Amino acid sequence: MITFIIPAHDEEFLIGRTISALHAGGAMNEPYEIIVVDDASTDATATVAARCGARVVSVNCRQIAAARNAGAAQAQGDLLVFVDADTHVPGAVVGAAVHAMRTGAVGGGARARFDGSVPIYGRILAWLWLWIQRFGHLASGCFLFCARDAFEAAGGFDQTLYAAEDVVLSRRLRRLGRLVILPEEVVTSGRNLRSHSAFEVLGIVVGFALRGPGFFRTRQGPWYGRRRDDPVHRA
Repeated sequence: MITFIIPAHDEEFLIGRTISALHAGGAMNEPYEIIVVDDASTDATATVAARCGARVVSVNCRQIAAARNAGAAQAQGDLLVFVDADTHVPGAVVGAAVHAMRTGAVGGGARARFDGSVPIYGRILAWLWLWIQRFGHLASGCFLFCARDAFEAAGGFDQTLYAAEDVVLSRRLRRLGRLVILPEEVVTSGRNLRSHSAFEVLGIVVGFALRGPGFFRTRQGPWYGRRRDDPVHRA
């Protein structure tokens, strides 16, 4: 079985689209379940997720790594697929991920692009990340998959971190076996790049470049601040 795990905080406007895309993909005709980990939402995230056919697990962590681990703890599948609440995953990507794991990969990720238009610095950062991802074999948090036994052997997501938990897990998985970055593409929201200044985003990039994942041992950045309106969807 495949278990899709979607961590979510105040995602009532996008969670339905994400879940519907997974259903539409049909999980390549394999049995699957969708778990939404509702992390202290103050909106209708849980209601929308349940209405769309997901099993909702409620936590109060306000930490992405802990939310992902909580979903994995409830999973019935032997193949785990972690998807961000604002990410569209085509069926072809799911099929490629399942094939990779069925043929021996411990896990992996996929190429990702932003929806809509993003500032030029965002396009540059996205291009750089694709190269880092390709040559460093790092899976993006918006779409990361792994076999359940490999996930458990790697110790799950590092709950001392409030971001970059995907990078750390990728490194741990690589020590266990083959980790693949699929050529297929998912589409994730560019809202944080559209709603935050270049100075704010580059400050995070520089901090990570200088200190590595340890830079994210405190809550900071667009993931934990007040949710800003996406200019694309602003009335």
